[in-house]
Amino acid sequence: MIRLSAGHASVDIYQGMVAALVPFFVAERGYGYAAASGIVLAASLLSSVAQPAFGALTDRWALPWLLPLSTVLAGLGIAVSGLGDSYALTLAAVAVSGLGVAAYHPEAARVARIASAGRHTGMGWFSLGGNLGFAAAPLVVAAVIGAGGLRWSPLLVLPALAGAALGRHRPTGKSTAVAAAAPIPDDKAAFGRLSLVVVLRSVVFVGLSAFVALYAPQRTAGGVWAGGAALFLLYLGGAVGTVLGSRLAERFGRVAVLRWSYLTAAVAVAGVVLVPGPAFFAFVALASAGLYVPFSLQITLAQDYLPSRVGTASGVTLGLAVSVGGVVSPLIGTVADRTSLQTALAPLIVLPAAGWLVARTLREPSRPA
Repeated sequence: MIRLSAGHASVDIYQGMVAALVPFFVAERGYGYAAASGIVLAASLLSSVAQPAFGALTDRWALPWLLPLSTVLAGLGIAVSGLGDSYALTLAAVAVSGLGVAAYHPEAARVARIASAGRHTGMGWFSLGGNLGFAAAPLVVAAVIGAGGLRWSPLLVLPALAGAALGRHRPTGKSTAVAAAAPIPDDKAAFGRLSLVVVLRSVVFVGLSAFVALYAPQRTAGGVWAGGAALFLLYLGGAVGTVLGSRLAERFGRVAVLRWSYLTAAVAVAGVVLVPGPAFFAFVALASAGLYVPFSLQITLAQDYLPSRVGTASGVTLGLAVSVGGVVSPLIGTVADRTSLQTALAPLIVLPAAGWLVARTLREPSRPA
């Protein structure tokens, strides 16, 4: 689990780097909000299609070699994204990185489920690695790109090379072999409702991560440092929320924790959008925790709702967690260009509350032995 968590960090750092690079693209290339959010879309769009497909493949075959390969692919895309001035090249590069991320998650989640024997805390530690990768992204980007500009982006491949060395695992057999031992039927209706909850969360989290670094200076009268600090808090709060979520689930149940976390997120996102001054940073941290407490729980819930297709459940859940928000972010950017960033972010307040309403229809599934 330690190796899986560290490998997960070395992949998800590249998801975080996409948002962390946006202010540098804006500063060096003069992109507007819509063009900048298009970069987030490019990283998400291909991933949204590919991740469920990779999940279906892992349901049929164990693919441990995919972990190091996909890690390197994620790093190479980001490393190339800063080279040249071509917007099309930048979009293609981050799309390649998104494909690497998509290839990694279903197989890694399958292996993590086996290694943790399906425990909430085990999946929580696996998810924690990804959250720490997210949290490290703005720091790494600030250190490298802040010092040398976008032309230094090839140095960003280094975490991927380290992660590829950690990502080599022995084959663990077919996931269907695990599912076949459990006679529990799939609950497709519950899985569909859970997927809707994940979609709502995705739009909120990706929307915040794409624009909070640009919004923070407006709300706090700070400079570029304020944007980097806000993005760091958004990702670091996710690490805390993931560990807390797995602990709370052991005591109160996953669905109950899911509901309360989305109510908390609704209040916190309202604070991010509406409250100025230093309190802005506190609301960013609280919003991050509220959105990430249910993150690993949603993975295990999806796997338990579809016990015969663990890879597909993981691929769809993890894919939706990022992809849908990336698709919506250009719309947020377009509205921001025409009105203001606050107006564009205001609808995000409603979505966690809608997630709470949908979560109220979910029930704790039976778990396979």
